[in-house]
Amino acid sequence: MPSTFTQLQQKGLLPGAPAFLNTAIQYEVIMGSIAYGVSNDSSDMDVYGFAIPSRDQVFPHLRGHIPGFDEPDPGFQQYQQHHILDRDAMGGRGREYDLTLYSIVKYFRLCMQNNPNIIDSLFVPRNCILYSTAVGELVREQRLIFLHKGCWVKFKGYAYAQMHKMTTKQPQGKRQKLVTEYGYDVKFAYHVVRLLNEVEQILMEQNLQLDRNKEQLKSIRRGEWSIEKIQTYFHKKEHELESLYLHSALPEKPNEKAIRQLLLNCLEHHYGSLDQCIAQPDQAMSALQAIRQIIDGVERL
Repeated sequence: MPSTFTQLQQKGLLPGAPAFLNTAIQYEVIMGSIAYGVSNDSSDMDVYGFAIPSRDQVFPHLRGHIPGFDEPDPGFQQYQQHHILDRDAMGGRGREYDLTLYSIVKYFRLCMQNNPNIIDSLFVPRNCILYSTAVGELVREQRLIFLHKGCWVKFKGYAYAQMHKMTTKQPQGKRQKLVTEYGYDVKFAYHVVRLLNEVEQILMEQNLQLDRNKEQLKSIRRGEWSIEKIQTYFHKKEHELESLYLHSALPEKPNEKAIRQLLLNCLEHHYGSLDQCIAQPDQAMSALQAIRQIIDGVERL
């Protein structure tokens, strides 16, 4: 089955989208309320994923780019399109899509930073995977290597942002209806609780199940929690998580060496040999460098 991107493009709903994405996408998942188990029939489709651009996009020197001389050219980083309306979906009732596709390099970098949205995309339930190649499966199978204690700072920051929006942002469109009905934006509220619950799982279990607390989140979306209860939950959980962070068995920092190797394995699987892309020092040169380091260390004694 073709990727969601390809299906939407074939319907003429993505004018101006990069054509190479048709054959470059490796992983696409449903995010948002569907992945968290709190959706309804009117929920939009939030689709995230990553693609592998051409070799010379990932390795600019292959197209003659000279860093420090030529103008910076990051190549393809991401493609994003909101409010894509497919009127034929859902038996003619229509469905709206939000689509975000990253270069695999940027995707890995965001994962390594423990960006909540991107980390979530690796832990969606299996039924939320729309499209996945062998590369996509390889990354998903090794998703635990991205987790580290920096998740607490990232997830807490996102939870703070949702709290701030809940109390200050002027609602528009569908969000105005929520505020009118419940007195505050319950969508922002459930994201506050969700983010705190998720990072608690990561710190405690070094793993993540996105829909574990779906009944709690549904209750919030139904307006059964007051805004005061949300705020109390946030401050209580924040205190608990600070202590949990200190005692978590997660590594302090990302394992950059392992993550880099996984990235190279993915690129090699897609392109074939990377011999022309990456210069590997030969064994003799490596040995000489090691000896030089030992000598330097002795001379400093």
